[in-house]
Amino acid sequence: MCKTTDSRAGKSRRYGQILIPVLAAVLLVSLPAAACLGARTYSFGEVIRALFDPSADPMIFMLRIPRVLLGALAGASLAVCGVAMQVLVRNELADPFILGVSSGASAFATLDMLFGVFAFFGTYRLSFSAFLGAALTILIVFSLSVRRGRIQIPTLLLSGVAVSMMMDGLTEMITLMAPNALGLHNATFWMSGSLASARWEYLGLPAAVLAFCLIVLGMNHRKLDALSLGESQATTLGVNVRQMQMLLILVASLLAGVTVSLCGTIGFVGLMAPHFARMLTGSKHKPVLWVSALCGALLVVWTDVLARILFAPEELPIGVLTAMLGGPVFIYMIRRKRGKRLD
Repeated sequence: MCKTTDSRAGKSRRYGQILIPVLAAVLLVSLPAAACLGARTYSFGEVIRALFDPSADPMIFMLRIPRVLLGALAGASLAVCGVAMQVLVRNELADPFILGVSSGASAFATLDMLFGVFAFFGTYRLSFSAFLGAALTILIVFSLSVRRGRIQIPTLLLSGVAVSMMMDGLTEMITLMAPNALGLHNATFWMSGSLASARWEYLGLPAAVLAFCLIVLGMNHRKLDALSLGESQATTLGVNVRQMQMLLILVASLLAGVTVSLCGTIGFVGLMAPHFARMLTGSKHKPVLWVSALCGALLVVWTDVLARILFAPEELPIGVLTAMLGGPVFIYMIRRKRGKRLD
């Protein structure tokens, strides 16, 4: 039995080593291909030309290319965030927004969009306001779930649900007080998830945060493997469980907060991408992190293409499509998990 397990682990490791460069190559081709599609279709050559010579077509360079890049960064960030959350609660059904991070970010960002409360932040006002909301939410949830120096996972989840509902209520109250119909429409569209506001100057922050979090989690991939087995097993293996839990909460909050601040709420990506990654590579987190990031990036990039072309020239919120895709996947995962328990 041990030999069989070792053989499977070896195959998964080798498969992951092959899969990562393959997915990276697919993503590299997908970015310019996705930039070609939309209400107006461009050729592949036009997109590549605009990338190296912005004056060739400013519309492609200023709008299409930043949009697909932001989609890739958002998808990868949500996927990595999903991996962190699933390790934290030791459940593959966990989602990045389970702790109410998206609700807190949406509440503060909506407050700024409609009333300009955080205008003093300047260019990055929306990013900073949403991150403040995410940070405040996670701090409240964290403070409610710590007992005797340890994080109580059931309390963490329940606190997340309660605080999320409170923040959603706050968002509803803010939108009801909207000073004008246009501002309300823009805020509602943004909360449903959209990449329409993508600009070159917005890409630096999510790229830096994603790189930092991937490096941190990658350096601790063995501790993630141990923590997935349970707190007692992880402690036996020499892992500082509380320290790792705090690190995972910080990483998840950072990734979800920054992503929500730029794209609104894009649900289920953090659930689907890690699930696909584990199906392809097994449970070891070293390949899972990278495969999840690449799967998440591809998922958001191509879902955004659908959002642009299904009812062109009108555009669907990307969060609506990811919810329609993610719902059946979530149901399948629940049934699969239930089937395993019955066995």
